[in-house]
Amino acid sequence: MTTDRNRFTILTAFGAIYFLWGGTYIAIALGIQSIPPFILMGARSVIGGALLLLFSKLRGDAPRPAGDWGIAAISGIFLFVGCHGALAYAERFVPSGLSAVVLATIPFWIILVNLMIGRREPLQRLLGLLPGFVGVALIAWPGGSSSSAAPPLPMMLLLLASALSWALGTVYSQSRGGPIPSHDLAGMQLLCGGSALLLLGVFAGELISFTPRQVTIISLAGLLYLALFGSAVANTAYLWLLDRMPASLVLPIPS
Repeated sequence: MTTDRNRFTILTAFGAIYFLWGGTYIAIALGIQSIPPFILMGARSVIGGALLLLFSKLRGDAPRPAGDWGIAAISGIFLFVGCHGALAYAERFVPSGLSAVVLATIPFWIILVNLMIGRREPLQRLLGLLPGFVGVALIAWPGGSSSSAAPPLPMMLLLLASALSWALGTVYSQSRGGPIPSHDLAGMQLLCGGSALLLLGVFAGELISFTPRQVTIISLAGLLYLALFGSAVANTAYLWLLDRMPASLVLPIPS
């Protein structure tokens, strides 16, 4: 009975991240119609993180020590500034479907990072991911796209860098964040990464021409989906799975 329950919980967590993160690319495209990208991604992360930490407080959980916040800050910047912030910026120039294809290289990066830090990874797993990585490179290369308007190469490189950033944050979370409960770690990562994204938006000048009154209902719906489902629920499920499965097997395409 316990084994069946564990299997069901794992399948539910996988379903949550695959289904919920599958919809975030559309939600981002809707959100950036009237919300600047760094503000959008920062707001979604801060709201999602605040909800998770409120959940912990209502449960009566003790506040996490400063060392845990340091781990969350480092991993949160890799995950949400380096990946989500770059993704939202690039989606102004690259279709959301193509962005999802490029971020599908994340399992390749995770295995590569693990190998670089001395962790053993099955060679066949890396070789199995190489064809997909080469396919993405062909799409990103000038003239490699079959569409009449090829995606800008700098934006494609930015998307690849965002995939690498997610891989770094994932490996760091898995190696240092194990003792921290999944919902607490997700909440702290989201709050730290989201705050950094909001500051980045300020320094990038996004507040100069932005007012909340210009936000459309469609963009607001996108933001709420990203905050509740794409951040609070999916990130908690993702970190919970990282405690139980190899990172390269957990990954759908995060956004």
